[in-house]
Amino acid sequence: MSVGTLVAIAGFAAGIIFGATANKTNFCTMGAVSDMVLMGDTTRFRAWMLAIAVAILGTQTLHMMELIDLTLSPADGGTIYLTSSLGWPGAILGGLLFGYGMTMAGGCGNKTLLRIGGGNLKSIIVFMIMGVTAYMTLRGLFGLARLELEIFNTDLTEYGLESQSMVEILGAVISIETESLRLGVTAVLAILTLGYCFKDEEFRHSKTDIIGALIIGLMIPTGWYITGVMGFDDFEPTPLSSFTFVAPTAESIQYLMTFTGSSINFGIATVGGVIMGSFLMALATKSFHIEAFSGADDMKSHMFGATLMGIGGVLAMGCTIGQGLTGMSTLALGSLIALVSIITGAVWGLKSLEEESVMGGLKAMLSRS
Repeated sequence: MSVGTLVAIAGFAAGIIFGATANKTNFCTMGAVSDMVLMGDTTRFRAWMLAIAVAILGTQTLHMMELIDLTLSPADGGTIYLTSSLGWPGAILGGLLFGYGMTMAGGCGNKTLLRIGGGNLKSIIVFMIMGVTAYMTLRGLFGLARLELEIFNTDLTEYGLESQSMVEILGAVISIETESLRLGVTAVLAILTLGYCFKDEEFRHSKTDIIGALIIGLMIPTGWYITGVMGFDDFEPTPLSSFTFVAPTAESIQYLMTFTGSSINFGIATVGGVIMGSFLMALATKSFHIEAFSGADDMKSHMFGATLMGIGGVLAMGCTIGQGLTGMSTLALGSLIALVSIITGAVWGLKSLEEESVMGGLKAMLSRS
């Protein structure tokens, strides 16, 4: 069995666990932000934060054990999140677009896959449009604008930095070597995040949210392990990556159309795995049901949101999972900027739905802040 096939099989299996867990526990970023903004309920948001803490602990442990190397450049098979080019313009603009879009489309990329598995026909349309617009932004017509935006990226090598790792940046400020500082930064971030999560009594008694967050969080280092350890090959190493759903959705559509001339990768396999996992859980819990658009306005909203997610997800180099969990697990500054922007965009979108206008939503968000 080739390394690529082994990685794909393992990715598909991990995707099934991810999809089944997210379906059963209703793990959803947009739902978490919606609960917090509209109802003042932070339970699901704390679950999301717990997943981030677990992802950081697991990923940084793999790095410190030298099972994976987060410092490698993408050209050498490393992760895309820790390059020396800080793409803050794309992280901000893309994050805002993605966050706003997921409120219009009824959920982020992950939620779209989960709903497809649960029988939601609307999400198939969202999947197709998000994938096509993402590919157009990666390599098609919209890619021209993306390249122009990248001109404004900050080259951190001009400041003596090799990457956008928050550990390296902090180390440069206080004159401490990066690897010596990594354990301390990881511990502090984990303690602060876990403290925030478990200080809430309601969350402490929500076993479903806690277990779901733990499993989802562990899937991120699992992805790193699959691509970085199982996918290691002296001649053709698998690029170091973990769960993300915007670019892999685009690649999945291309793979389905050009199967005989394409090779499956970890991202494509996880997309299929998440859909399958959600489908199996929907059958097991008898929650599978066919759902279609309620009317033209509903369809327009989902199509508009899907377009924003496809473009925004590529500009931001990831979605709520790709940047919010996977990127954050590497402690990349760009991931933090993208995450904050996605949440801001989601709040804007929710307020716009309340006020029934884009500018009304912006005014409502700013007045509350």
